[in-house]
Amino acid sequence: MSMIRDLRAAVRPALRRGGTPYEYDATRDASTSTAVVDCAVYREGMRASAPCGPAEAMRRVRADGGFVWIGLHEPTEQEFAGIAREFNLHPLAVEDAVHAHQRPKLERYDDTLFTVFKTIHYVEHAELTATSEVVETGEVMCFTGEDFIITVRHGGQGSLRALRHRLEQDPPLLAKGPSAVLHAIADQVVDGYIAVADAVQDDIDEVEIDVFSAPSKGSSRGGDAGRIYQLKREVLEFKRAVTPLMRPMQLLSERPMRLVDPDIQKYFRDVADHLARVHEQVVAFDDLLNSILQANLAQASVAQNEDMRKITSWAAIFAVPTMIAGIYGMNFTHMPELKWKYGYPMVMIVTVAICVTIHRGFKRNGWL
Repeated sequence: MSMIRDLRAAVRPALRRGGTPYEYDATRDASTSTAVVDCAVYREGMRASAPCGPAEAMRRVRADGGFVWIGLHEPTEQEFAGIAREFNLHPLAVEDAVHAHQRPKLERYDDTLFTVFKTIHYVEHAELTATSEVVETGEVMCFTGEDFIITVRHGGQGSLRALRHRLEQDPPLLAKGPSAVLHAIADQVVDGYIAVADAVQDDIDEVEIDVFSAPSKGSSRGGDAGRIYQLKREVLEFKRAVTPLMRPMQLLSERPMRLVDPDIQKYFRDVADHLARVHEQVVAFDDLLNSILQANLAQASVAQNEDMRKITSWAAIFAVPTMIAGIYGMNFTHMPELKWKYGYPMVMIVTVAICVTIHRGFKRNGWL
């Protein structure tokens, strides 16, 4: 059990520092026609030195024991057909693995467990804008049998190569069989969620500060709405990866399964606990963004009301000289003070006095 704890510590080397456990690399060579990234036989936790294909690996396992781990990257139907026949994989699960775009789930087909994980990769950006892409998603699908595990990966991130190397350095753990690999993959995926959640939290904090800080001269409160909405879309994508995985992790951690080693099953509980924490964070992100968006819209509405009050105040002030000019512009013969020597200055003084009085009144009431 100490070996498993040591593995868990190795799987999270950068997460507590805000890093990501995924290697962003394409593991498939475009010049080759096969989707197999790696294929190896493990006996008593040790990797067999002789390389071989999937069919030969399975024959060795059936003859000498152990289990085979086959890793594939975005296989086509033709590339996956032979492996599906060799390992007697269910056609429905094979279809899901080839075409991807599946929700996280755990299904049992005869003597095979089919598990779908969605991987999340945080996209670094210098500044969050209304068009910034915050997260990218991929998929890792696992066929787990008594003596084999087949991993099918979709997307340019979420490589399992480093994970395989770490597991190979811990033979006692690999000796537990395919379920140890399944646990390590689930642990790495959920740890990736934790890293992304921390990064998204920073973006939300940045938007929150911008919304509730004093606006700069000439800026508009409504300009933050696009960034908030973009963040909500990315959090929704995050939520689609996390929420459906809750039930599979609960089943793997609580329900006894013949294909899952009892010692490994205990550690699925820790993965389920971390997943529950991430789920709470994602739900909180969604609620917080709703509140920030409502506050931003309320601030924009208040700013518009203030502008309207200023416009109305100045319109009322200018209405006074407009009204007086309109009255004296009627050109009647008999009008008050029309032929008085000081009539024009008097009218101007009265007009200015009325305008100043109205201006002071609006200023005192906060309209100007």
